[in-house]
Amino acid sequence: MSTPTVQQNRSETVRYLEDISVGDSWVTRARTITETDVVTFATWSGDMHPLHTNEEFARSTQFGTRIFHGPGALAIAFGLEMGLGWKNPSAIAFLSIRDWNLKAPVHIGDTIYVRERVIEVRPSSSKPDRGVVVTRVEICNQRDEICQEGDWVVLLSRRPA
Repeated sequence: MSTPTVQQNRSETVRYLEDISVGDSWVTRARTITETDVVTFATWSGDMHPLHTNEEFARSTQFGTRIFHGPGALAIAFGLEMGLGWKNPSAIAFLSIRDWNLKAPVHIGDTIYVRERVIEVRPSSSKPDRGVVVTRVEICNQRDEICQEGDWVVLLSRRPA
């Protein structure tokens, strides 16, 4: 795995709408997916599909072993991305995910990280204290393969007066 550059979570990393430009990018720290992640996500989500919970069944699939839930990897990506600190406390709301694609499985033992690049910044036309930031997000594994990707849309505050 190439070593991603990590942005530390410090208060000086907080960015407001006017601090963001198209092309800005960040890479999160990495995190290894564990057996506990699979069991915990299966339990709390209720998704007990045998592809995630039954090794004998999963061996007979195209994956050859159990894989982590796609939404579980997305949930972990949210946490990794928030760890960058640039949206805390400037984010008002998460508005949407656009064109989200699951491109490759995440296996138990894979180490994932998030690459994020700003693709759109626009001030609100009706509320001058905020605007919208769209970022292209890629969940990557230790081989730098993109496992999931799409656009996250966030309502962000403007810098307080």
